[in-house]
Amino acid sequence: MFTNKTLLITGGTGSFGNAVLERFLQTDIGVIRIFSRDEKKQDDMRHLYQVQYPELSEKIKFYIGDVRDLASVKNAMHGVDYIFHAAALKQVPSCEFFPLEAMKTNVIGTDNVLTAAIDVGVKIVICLSTDKAAYPVNAMGTSKAMMEKVAVAKSRTTDRTKICVTRYGNVLCSRGSVIPLWIEQIKDGKPITVTELNMTRFLMTLDEAVDLVLYAFENGKSGDIFIQKAPACTIGVLAQAVIELFHSENEIKVIGIRHGEKMYETLLTNEECTYAEELGGFYRVPSDNRDLNYDKYFIKGNTERNTLMEFNSSNSQFMNVEQVKDKLLSLDYIQSELATWEGKK
Repeated sequence: MFTNKTLLITGGTGSFGNAVLERFLQTDIGVIRIFSRDEKKQDDMRHLYQVQYPELSEKIKFYIGDVRDLASVKNAMHGVDYIFHAAALKQVPSCEFFPLEAMKTNVIGTDNVLTAAIDVGVKIVICLSTDKAAYPVNAMGTSKAMMEKVAVAKSRTTDRTKICVTRYGNVLCSRGSVIPLWIEQIKDGKPITVTELNMTRFLMTLDEAVDLVLYAFENGKSGDIFIQKAPACTIGVLAQAVIELFHSENEIKVIGIRHGEKMYETLLTNEECTYAEELGGFYRVPSDNRDLNYDKYFIKGNTERNTLMEFNSSNSQFMNVEQVKDKLLSLDYIQSELATWEGKK
């Protein structure tokens, strides 16, 4: 499906964009456009791929712009076949202090991307969401929940652009995540700071995040939300796994739950279980295609209920320390950091 096609990745200089490039650059895809607002990151990325893939780097085209600005989004849309929409403000504290900024990027930015995509006839758009959008308690999660609503609503307005959403949990070692912080603390001989040892989180690799997007791309109907059945572990187990991998004697310091955090995250809500579909390793949540004529629902409701259960990081498959270590060792980032660490010792 990607042969000689043009793929646009918004927020493409981030961890997800780099993972997509690693997956697609050596295939017969035509062009990959990287759309973002940070010229320094684009320049770094350009030089990196010119060195690593000199014969393929011409496939990558860079566009400076901001999803908040509809005109700049439209400038990057000509001839685009598919879009992976990853641009977002996703740091919980920054969104908590600046909620309007989260809304501008995550909600209005998504609407701009979808508006421009529909206008030029892009075939498929996949929007990336987060487990924090389910039962949101912070500004980041709330803005992503609204992003999902915008995407589903927009899917009802067009027959020529398929719009799907993927919702996934913590991506290991992605930019701004906790493991790079712990590794720096280990290198500096400082205590590893943990908010709450019994807090649970889903664990996914960047490759698995790309797999979920491709699954939605190939199997989704417009308006669908796709969820991967990710395993989970406690933060205490995750911290212990990192300590053991780096043969560290750093102590673990519990600092307490931060503002806007939950003890566990949810990927599939209890309410979505009413109409969600189980697909092996995935859940599909189809869009609600009822119209605004709600009068009939005062007379007759929905008496059927699905047998699915809410899927959260406290009832998912739990990983022990050894399993988490194996998962971490599959990551190039961890392998590189371990090699650097061993070389200094």
